Amino acid sequence: MSAAQAARTRRRIPKLVMGPHLYLNRELALLSFNRRVLAQAANPDCPLLERLRFLCIVSSNLDEFFEVRVAGLHAEIASGLSPISPDGLHPNVVYLQVATQVQEIVAQQYQLLNEAVLPGLEATGVRFIRRRQFSAAQTQWIKEYFNRDVLPVLTPIGLDPAHPFPRVLNKSLNFAVELEGKDAFGRDTGIAIVQAPRVLPRVVRLPAGVSEAEYDFVFLSSIMHEHVGELFSGMTVNGCYQFRLTRNSDLFVDDEEVKDLRLALRGELPHRNYGDEVRLEVAQDCSEQTTQFLLEQFQLDPEDLYRVDGPVNLSRLISVLDSVERPELKYPTFQPGVMNIPEDIFASIRKADLLLHHPYQSFQPVITFLKQAAVDPLVVAIKMTVYRTGAESVLMEELIAAARNGKEVTVVLELKARFDEEANINWAQRLEDFGAHVVYGVVGHKTHAKMLMVVRREVAGLRRYVHLSTGNYHHRTARLYTDFGLFTAHPEIGADVAALFLQLTGLGRAMRLKHLLQAPFTLHKEMLRAIAQETAHARAGRKGRIIAKMNSLLEPEIIAALYRASQAGVDIDLIVRGVCALRPGVTGFSDNIRVRSIVGRFLEHTRIFYFANDGADDLYLSSADWMGRNFFGRVEICFPILDKKLKKRVMTEGLRPFLDDNQQAWLMDNTGEYAQRTVRRAKPFSAQQFLLTNLSNVVDT
Repeated sequence: MSAAQAARTRRRIPKLVMGPHLYLNRELALLSFNRRVLAQAANPDCPLLERLRFLCIVSSNLDEFFEVRVAGLHAEIASGLSPISPDGLHPNVVYLQVATQVQEIVAQQYQLLNEAVLPGLEATGVRFIRRRQFSAAQTQWIKEYFNRDVLPVLTPIGLDPAHPFPRVLNKSLNFAVELEGKDAFGRDTGIAIVQAPRVLPRVVRLPAGVSEAEYDFVFLSSIMHEHVGELFSGMTVNGCYQFRLTRNSDLFVDDEEVKDLRLALRGELPHRNYGDEVRLEVAQDCSEQTTQFLLEQFQLDPEDLYRVDGPVNLSRLISVLDSVERPELKYPTFQPGVMNIPEDIFASIRKADLLLHHPYQSFQPVITFLKQAAVDPLVVAIKMTVYRTGAESVLMEELIAAARNGKEVTVVLELKARFDEEANINWAQRLEDFGAHVVYGVVGHKTHAKMLMVVRREVAGLRRYVHLSTGNYHHRTARLYTDFGLFTAHPEIGADVAALFLQLTGLGRAMRLKHLLQAPFTLHKEMLRAIAQETAHARAGRKGRIIAKMNSLLEPEIIAALYRASQAGVDIDLIVRGVCALRPGVTGFSDNIRVRSIVGRFLEHTRIFYFANDGADDLYLSSADWMGRNFFGRVEICFPILDKKLKKRVMTEGLRPFLDDNQQAWLMDNTGEYAQRTVRRAKPFSAQQFLLTNLSNVVDT
């Protein structure tokens, strides 16, 4: 485009006036993402046990959605405040739309379970048998199992003035039992509550002696229904209905008031199970009388009620996947590609930067890096940030080993990583017990950056070796989430990382960094600057190009900047797995923006930001999404890829395949609706399968 053409284009650009009409609602966008996950469960080409997995993932996602997002809506409605989200929708309106859409999702979820997944599994010899299907031998075995393993841990509570309604744990399995008759004391209460302890498995596999298929499973709820009468001797059971309550699970700790964050969180964790009620799930056949009784007990409205045609705790079926050894019912197994690293990993990193692409490439080099550092006599210090690492972590064990070996070990451990607080508190205690320095980051800001630095005394002096990542230091999720990790001994990047650790563990002003962008100080303004730079190039008649891949896009100023860039003619592709509040394809505003979501076998977790910059090809990897919380409420890093070969790898592995995907890509329209991308007469292409084929060793079954 010439300068004259650019000038004419500028005259035609409508003035950008940001308003609610240009933003999509966050909660509704989250539900849209879960519909895309549910579509995987509906895909007949997906292996049956993987379809079951996707059903479980949807249930788990909805649990967290209610525990956090819907709980937040409840709080907003109760406060009576005006809407504060950019889309302008009142919380009451969002809440009612959420209720309607979740009902539709849940109905489709259980329809898929009952009409497709379970019948399909049964045809292959994996059965979930119901009470009416029990043979005589199975009936006897289940009775013995109930008396031996279930009955001793049950505490039925008949409701009367001396036995009020019990406190119900968050997401626990419970049974409301309708009774008739008098008990030994002459009481004639009409209802009792039975709570299923969490130690009991929700799905029980029948042993070979009584199983009539290769794999016969029975739900704990079926066992309870069969034998609940034995808990109420001499009384008549008129109905037994499973139910499940979801509560607000956000922890409240006043960062400015507490003196010891770890102690405060440890004291707060038990309250997570008893937060405010937000959702009631009941069995499809639950009587109206009992349903209303439960709603009244929990002070919930009819919109908070969800009837389900199957087990109310569907997410617990995920255990079945590990119990069934039928490779043809699962995705083909694969071995991550192994990077050829000499015995001395530090020598390899000195020679050149190393890039790992998980899960297609093994996470083992990260473990090897820390393992060698823990025993290397030349290593004097190790510093690491930890957000999510799991209750079992080989990396944490290596940090402990390093501390025991006399290394100076410093761990910036985020105690407030939601749903991982307990595991992180336990690791903090263990690390300190072995002499490591443990700090909890910065008050008011979660430490979400992924950094690991090893300081080594060499002939030329102290040298820093650094690993930076887009994902958590979690060896299990490294097999499930897509992420990039960079090893480098670049002196200036090492100095930047050292400065960040000083900020996190000490006191002082934010330091000027040479290469790394940092939230909450420079990342937001530098992303705005990079977008504005592409906008200026386009207005000057040069090519403007942006490709950004992330989990979520919500921050209003970034969205407005992207709209301005589109108006100027910048070509923009956004690969956003989850929530995107930007509307693509709005005439005059976002004509040049395309938004796609990739949902497949692996959870897309990489954050990649590419700006053409008139041929300079600026490319960044980051721990941060383009969300307000990441820019302003967390400590995040965004690091450039400086090596040209590695930059090309990120483009050819992390961006271009996802723009070409016509199997697992969903394209968003300007209303926020998604449609699966199909290309007529085009060869099927899946980005994830392409990377599996080219980077890992797939084991066909």
